[in-house]
Amino acid sequence: MTPAINSVSIGASGRRPRALSPGHERPHGVDPPMRYRSIFRPDLFANQTHLVTGGGSGIGRCIAHELAALGAHVVLLGRKEPRLAAVAAEIAEDGGSASYHPLDIRDEERVRAVVEAIVRERGALHGLVNNAGGQFPAPLQAISQKGFETVVRTNLVGGFLMSREVFSQSMQPRGGGAIVNIVADMWFGMPGMGHSGAARAGMVNFTETAALEWAPAGVRVNAVAPGWIASSGLDTYEGPVKAMIPRLRAAVPLSRLGTESEVSAAVLFLLSEAAAFISGATLRVDGAAPHATPLWPMHEHDRSRPYQGFHRAVLPKVLSGE
Repeated sequence: MTPAINSVSIGASGRRPRALSPGHERPHGVDPPMRYRSIFRPDLFANQTHLVTGGGSGIGRCIAHELAALGAHVVLLGRKEPRLAAVAAEIAEDGGSASYHPLDIRDEERVRAVVEAIVRERGALHGLVNNAGGQFPAPLQAISQKGFETVVRTNLVGGFLMSREVFSQSMQPRGGGAIVNIVADMWFGMPGMGHSGAARAGMVNFTETAALEWAPAGVRVNAVAPGWIASSGLDTYEGPVKAMIPRLRAAVPLSRLGTESEVSAAVLFLLSEAAAFISGATLRVDGAAPHATPLWPMHEHDRSRPYQGFHRAVLPKVLSGE
């Protein structure tokens, strides 16, 4: 049985959006927020459908909001339905259009069925953002086979399954589309998270291979590699890693962490017509952190002003001193 798609949108139905989930509420007495302050034109993705995995929180939530603000219908995918429903409600409250479906991207048959249902409901799929991912800090010696494989399935295999099904069921037969894979700063190894580094490096190679194989169908495939970003994912860490997070800026030449909006802007550029001749590329959003070296002194400064377009962004607790 093909799964149904749950929708939340403001339009002809005039349906009232659902309440926001904990952590996404507006303070009492605060007026409804303005819409996303994007650098792109408001109708850039009008009449298009874009899928965002891991769309219930963090960077994925931000990307979904910007896509919707620029006219796209956004399909949110992730394992936790309450989070997806909350983000869909936020988008609806801001005047956008979104639907959602719970999905474990590691489940091949479920991925195939959900993509089939979305194509039946929406028609052509114009963009896919493979944002879902997850890992845990541990040295290689302490990672079990199960733990290693679980991270690889989430950060590599799941993105492959989503890409293959979106390509096969929509982009190839309907003549084009764009896929953006979210990877990570793993260029010189990823000590403490070797399972994630291996998976992300694999996704970069998959991006390059898919860009070549799928080019005759008019499909572009690129990747975005965020560095240290002030996103909700930072609050998932405990112990020594949590204690280290507030000090990360000292290892970044731009002397700060990035914002979700800065990652989203890179993703939307690659999805847009302005990137029509870009495929197989990985765009780094990392403040030049991979180039930091003991051979060149690092200086703390405040000369790099962050771009903050996301009107609903919330500073992670680990950075706010809570």
